[in-house]
Amino acid sequence: MSQAELTSIHVYPVKGTRGLTLPTAAVEPWGLAGDRRWMLVDAEGRCVTQRGLPALALVSVAPLPGGGLLLTVPGREPWEVPVPGHGAPAATVEIWKDKVRAVVGDAAASARVSAFLGSAVRLVHLADPARDRLVDQEFAAPGETVSFADGYPLLVTATGSLDALNTLIAEGDHAAEGPLPMERFRPSLVVSGTGAWDEDGWARVAVGEVTFKVAKMCGRCVVTTTDQRTAERGKEPLRTLARHRRFGSQLVFGQNLIPESTGTVRAGDPFTVLARRPVGA
Repeated sequence: MSQAELTSIHVYPVKGTRGLTLPTAAVEPWGLAGDRRWMLVDAEGRCVTQRGLPALALVSVAPLPGGGLLLTVPGREPWEVPVPGHGAPAATVEIWKDKVRAVVGDAAASARVSAFLGSAVRLVHLADPARDRLVDQEFAAPGETVSFADGYPLLVTATGSLDALNTLIAEGDHAAEGPLPMERFRPSLVVSGTGAWDEDGWARVAVGEVTFKVAKMCGRCVVTTTDQRTAERGKEPLRTLARHRRFGSQLVFGQNLIPESTGTVRAGDPFTVLARRPVGA
Protein backbone atom coordinates (compact mmCIF):
# COMPACT_ATOMS: atom_id res chain seq x y z
CA MET A 1 0.00 0.00 0.00
CA SER A 2 1.29 3.50 -0.83
CA GLN A 3 2.19 6.03 1.84
CA ALA A 4 -0.94 7.39 3.49
CA GLU A 5 -1.40 11.15 3.18
CA LEU A 6 -3.73 14.02 3.93
CA THR A 7 -5.88 14.42 0.82
CA SER A 8 -7.99 17.46 1.73
CA ILE A 9 -8.81 19.94 4.50
CA HIS A 10 -12.25 21.35 5.23
CA VAL A 11 -13.65 24.04 7.50
CA TYR A 12 -17.21 25.18 8.22
CA PRO A 13 -17.00 28.81 9.41
CA VAL A 14 -20.70 28.85 10.36
CA LYS A 15 -21.94 25.62 11.87
CA GLY A 16 -24.34 23.85 9.52
CA THR A 17 -23.59 25.87 6.39
CA ARG A 18 -21.67 24.77 3.29
CA GLY A 19 -18.05 23.82 3.90
CA LEU A 20 -14.85 25.22 2.41
CA THR A 21 -11.90 23.21 1.08
CA LEU A 22 -8.49 24.67 1.94
CA PRO A 23 -4.95 23.77 0.88
CA THR A 24 -3.60 24.44 4.36
CA ALA A 25 -4.91 25.19 7.85
CA ALA A 26 -3.59 25.99 11.30
CA VAL A 27 -4.45 23.46 14.00
CA GLU A 28 -5.50 25.12 17.24
CA PRO A 29 -6.26 23.26 20.50
CA TRP A 30 -10.03 23.47 19.80
CA GLY A 31 -9.90 22.63 16.07
CA LEU A 32 -8.88 24.10 12.72
CA ALA A 33 -8.49 27.88 12.61
CA GLY A 34 -11.74 29.51 11.52
CA ASP A 35 -13.82 26.36 11.94
CA ARG A 36 -17.26 26.74 13.52
CA ARG A 37 -16.56 29.91 15.44
CA TRP A 38 -20.02 31.08 14.27
CA MET A 39 -23.41 29.43 14.71
CA LEU A 40 -27.07 30.08 14.06
CA VAL A 41 -29.55 29.82 16.93
CA ASP A 42 -33.34 29.93 17.18
CA ALA A 43 -35.46 32.23 19.34
CA GLU A 44 -34.69 30.10 22.42
CA GLY A 45 -30.96 30.23 21.76
CA ARG A 46 -30.67 26.61 20.62
CA CYS A 47 -28.29 25.70 17.81
CA VAL A 48 -29.77 25.35 14.33
CA THR A 49 -28.26 22.78 11.96
CA GLN A 50 -29.03 20.86 8.79
CA ARG A 51 -30.75 18.24 10.93
CA GLY A 52 -33.78 20.49 11.09
CA LEU A 53 -33.08 22.88 8.21
CA PRO A 54 -31.34 21.09 5.31
CA ALA A 55 -31.44 24.30 3.23
CA LEU A 56 -28.50 25.50 5.34
CA ALA A 57 -26.37 23.49 2.90
CA LEU A 58 -27.12 26.21 0.33
CA VAL A 59 -25.78 29.02 2.53
CA SER A 60 -22.11 29.63 1.76
CA VAL A 61 -19.51 31.59 3.69
CA ALA A 62 -15.92 32.65 3.13
CA PRO A 63 -13.53 33.91 5.80
CA LEU A 64 -12.46 37.54 5.90
CA PRO A 65 -9.32 38.92 7.57
CA GLY A 66 -9.79 39.25 11.32
CA GLY A 67 -12.33 36.47 11.62
CA GLY A 68 -15.26 38.03 9.80
CA LEU A 69 -17.33 36.37 7.09
CA LEU A 70 -18.53 36.92 3.55
CA LEU A 71 -21.98 35.34 3.70
CA THR A 72 -24.03 34.41 0.64
CA VAL A 73 -27.58 33.10 0.43
CA PRO A 74 -29.14 32.10 -2.90
CA GLY A 75 -30.57 35.02 -4.79
CA ARG A 76 -28.76 37.73 -2.81
CA GLU A 77 -25.46 39.55 -3.12
CA PRO A 78 -22.69 38.52 -0.69
CA TRP A 79 -22.80 40.29 2.68
CA GLU A 80 -19.78 41.17 4.81
CA VAL A 81 -20.20 40.16 8.45
CA PRO A 82 -17.67 41.61 10.91
CA VAL A 83 -16.66 39.99 14.18
CA PRO A 84 -18.84 41.58 16.90
CA GLY A 85 -16.99 44.48 18.48
CA HIS A 86 -16.48 45.41 22.10
CA GLY A 87 -19.82 46.08 23.73
CA ALA A 88 -21.84 43.84 21.39
CA PRO A 89 -24.65 42.06 23.24
CA ALA A 90 -23.86 38.66 24.71
CA ALA A 91 -26.17 35.66 24.85
CA THR A 92 -26.15 32.24 26.47
CA VAL A 93 -26.74 29.72 23.70
CA GLU A 94 -27.35 25.99 23.78
CA ILE A 95 -25.51 23.43 21.65
CA TRP A 96 -26.80 19.98 22.47
CA LYS A 97 -26.36 19.67 26.25
CA ASP A 98 -23.87 22.53 26.56
CA LYS A 99 -24.69 26.11 27.46
CA VAL A 100 -22.11 28.49 26.02
CA ARG A 101 -21.56 32.23 26.29
CA ALA A 102 -21.59 33.80 22.81
CA VAL A 103 -21.74 37.26 21.27
CA VAL A 104 -24.63 38.28 19.00
CA GLY A 105 -23.58 38.96 15.42
CA ASP A 106 -24.75 41.25 12.62
CA ALA A 107 -28.54 41.68 12.66
CA ALA A 108 -28.77 42.25 8.90
CA ALA A 109 -26.97 38.97 8.20
CA SER A 110 -29.31 37.16 10.57
CA ALA A 111 -32.29 38.69 8.78
CA ARG A 112 -31.01 37.58 5.38
CA VAL A 113 -30.50 33.99 6.49
CA SER A 114 -33.85 33.97 8.30
CA ALA A 115 -35.67 35.15 5.18
CA PHE A 116 -34.01 32.47 3.06
CA LEU A 117 -34.69 29.66 5.53
CA GLY A 118 -38.21 30.81 6.37
CA SER A 119 -37.30 30.48 10.03
CA ALA A 120 -36.11 33.12 12.49
CA VAL A 121 -32.45 32.63 13.40
CA ARG A 122 -29.68 34.72 14.97
CA LEU A 123 -26.00 34.59 14.08
CA VAL A 124 -23.71 34.30 17.11
CA HIS A 125 -19.94 34.21 17.54
CA LEU A 126 -17.81 32.22 19.97
CA ALA A 127 -15.40 34.76 21.36
CA ASP A 128 -13.14 32.53 23.43
CA PRO A 129 -12.91 28.85 22.41
CA ALA A 130 -10.04 28.42 24.87
CA ARG A 131 -12.49 28.79 27.74
CA ASP A 132 -16.12 28.47 26.84
CA ARG A 133 -16.87 24.82 25.95
CA LEU A 134 -15.26 21.61 27.18
CA VAL A 135 -14.91 18.41 25.17
CA ASP A 136 -16.80 15.42 26.65
CA GLN A 137 -14.64 14.60 29.68
CA GLU A 138 -15.19 10.87 29.18
CA PHE A 139 -12.93 11.10 26.13
CA ALA A 140 -10.81 14.20 26.82
CA ALA A 141 -8.29 15.50 29.28
CA PRO A 142 -9.34 18.22 31.76
CA GLY A 143 -9.39 21.62 30.11
CA GLU A 144 -9.58 20.43 26.49
CA THR A 145 -12.06 22.64 24.64
CA VAL A 146 -13.98 22.70 21.38
CA SER A 147 -15.63 25.37 19.24
CA PHE A 148 -19.23 25.06 17.97
CA ALA A 149 -18.46 21.66 16.38
CA ASP A 150 -20.83 18.91 17.48
CA GLY A 151 -18.53 17.59 20.18
CA TYR A 152 -14.88 17.25 19.18
CA PRO A 153 -12.28 19.56 17.63
CA LEU A 154 -11.79 17.62 14.36
CA LEU A 155 -13.23 14.74 12.37
CA VAL A 156 -11.06 12.56 10.13
CA THR A 157 -12.44 10.31 7.38
CA ALA A 158 -10.69 7.97 4.95
CA THR A 159 -11.18 7.55 1.22
CA GLY A 160 -10.62 3.79 1.51
CA SER A 161 -13.62 3.51 3.81
CA LEU A 162 -15.77 5.70 1.56
CA ASP A 163 -14.92 3.43 -1.38
CA ALA A 164 -15.96 0.41 0.68
CA LEU A 165 -19.18 2.10 1.77
CA ASN A 166 -20.05 3.07 -1.80
CA THR A 167 -19.53 -0.55 -2.87
CA LEU A 168 -22.01 -1.63 -0.22
CA ILE A 169 -24.48 1.06 -1.30
CA ALA A 170 -24.23 -0.13 -4.90
CA GLU A 171 -25.26 -3.62 -3.74
CA GLY A 172 -28.25 -2.36 -1.75
CA ASP A 173 -31.83 -1.23 -2.26
CA HIS A 174 -30.94 2.41 -2.96
CA ALA A 175 -28.03 1.92 -5.32
CA ALA A 176 -29.17 4.85 -7.47
CA GLU A 177 -28.25 7.25 -4.66
CA GLY A 178 -24.58 6.30 -4.85
CA PRO A 179 -21.75 6.78 -5.10
CA LEU A 180 -21.76 9.40 -2.36
CA PRO A 181 -19.11 12.14 -2.14
CA MET A 182 -17.08 12.65 1.03
CA GLU A 183 -18.69 16.04 1.61
CA ARG A 184 -21.79 14.23 2.92
CA PHE A 185 -19.79 13.44 6.07
CA ARG A 186 -18.54 17.01 6.64
CA PRO A 187 -15.01 16.02 7.69
CA SER A 188 -12.19 18.26 8.84
CA LEU A 189 -9.44 16.05 7.40
CA VAL A 190 -9.63 13.43 4.67
CA VAL A 191 -6.83 10.86 4.36
CA SER A 192 -6.02 8.38 1.60
CA GLY A 193 -3.80 5.32 1.43
CA THR A 194 -5.32 3.48 4.40
CA GLY A 195 -7.37 0.30 4.23
CA ALA A 196 -11.15 0.19 4.46
CA TRP A 197 -12.25 0.71 8.07
CA ASP A 198 -8.64 0.74 9.26
CA GLU A 199 -9.51 3.84 11.30
CA ASP A 200 -11.49 1.67 13.73
CA GLY A 201 -8.19 0.74 15.36
CA TRP A 202 -6.45 4.11 15.50
CA ALA A 203 -5.53 5.54 18.91
CA ARG A 204 -3.00 8.28 18.01
CA VAL A 205 -2.21 9.71 14.58
CA ALA A 206 -0.01 12.37 13.02
CA VAL A 207 -0.55 14.64 10.03
CA GLY A 208 2.85 15.97 9.15
CA GLU A 209 4.27 17.07 12.49
CA VAL A 210 0.92 17.66 14.22
CA THR A 211 -0.29 14.84 16.46
CA PHE A 212 -3.81 13.94 17.49
CA LYS A 213 -5.53 11.69 19.98
CA VAL A 214 -8.34 9.62 18.46
CA ALA A 215 -11.21 10.21 20.88
CA LYS A 216 -14.01 8.01 19.57
CA MET A 217 -15.90 6.83 16.51
CA CYS A 218 -18.24 9.36 14.95
CA GLY A 219 -21.92 8.45 15.12
CA ARG A 220 -23.78 9.70 12.05
CA CYS A 221 -27.15 11.42 11.71
CA VAL A 222 -29.62 12.51 9.04
CA VAL A 223 -27.28 15.25 7.79
CA THR A 224 -25.35 12.57 5.89
CA THR A 225 -28.44 11.90 3.77
CA THR A 226 -28.51 15.56 2.65
CA ASP A 227 -27.05 16.43 -0.74
CA GLN A 228 -24.72 19.33 0.08
CA ARG A 229 -25.28 20.85 -3.38
CA THR A 230 -29.07 20.69 -3.57
CA ALA A 231 -30.23 20.20 0.07
CA GLU A 232 -32.33 17.24 -1.06
CA ARG A 233 -32.48 14.16 1.17
CA GLY A 234 -32.41 10.45 0.45
CA LYS A 235 -31.98 7.20 2.39
CA GLU A 236 -28.23 6.75 2.06
CA PRO A 237 -25.79 6.34 3.68
CA LEU A 238 -27.77 5.68 6.86
CA ARG A 239 -29.56 2.66 5.43
CA THR A 240 -26.26 0.96 4.53
CA LEU A 241 -24.49 2.07 7.70
CA ALA A 242 -27.33 0.54 9.72
CA ARG A 243 -26.67 -2.81 8.06
CA HIS A 244 -22.89 -2.82 8.12
CA ARG A 245 -21.51 -0.16 10.50
CA ARG A 246 -23.64 -0.27 13.63
CA PHE A 247 -21.72 -0.06 16.90
CA GLY A 248 -24.14 -0.19 19.80
CA SER A 249 -26.78 2.45 19.10
CA GLN A 250 -24.60 4.42 16.67
CA LEU A 251 -24.11 4.24 12.91
CA VAL A 252 -20.44 5.00 12.44
CA PHE A 253 -18.27 6.66 9.81
CA GLY A 254 -15.05 8.52 10.67
CA GLN A 255 -13.18 9.24 13.88
CA ASN A 256 -13.21 12.25 16.20
CA LEU A 257 -9.83 13.83 16.95
CA ILE A 258 -8.39 16.00 19.71
CA PRO A 259 -5.12 17.82 18.93
CA GLU A 260 -2.12 16.92 21.06
CA SER A 261 -0.05 19.66 19.47
CA THR A 262 -0.59 22.72 17.33
CA GLY A 263 0.91 23.60 13.97
CA THR A 264 -0.03 23.72 10.31
CA VAL A 265 -1.39 20.90 8.18
CA ARG A 266 -1.19 20.89 4.40
CA ALA A 267 -2.84 18.76 1.73
CA GLY A 268 -0.23 16.16 0.78
CA ASP A 269 1.25 15.89 4.28
CA PRO A 270 2.11 12.32 5.30
CA PHE A 271 -0.42 10.62 7.55
CA THR A 272 0.93 8.24 10.17
CA VAL A 273 -0.75 5.96 12.68
CA LEU A 274 1.31 6.33 15.86
CA ALA A 275 -0.62 3.93 18.09
CA ARG A 276 -3.49 1.49 17.78
CA ARG A 277 -6.23 0.44 20.14
CA PRO A 278 -6.04 -3.08 21.54
CA VAL A 279 -8.19 -5.52 19.60
CA GLY A 280 -11.71 -5.46 21.01
CA ALA A 281 -11.21 -2.16 22.84
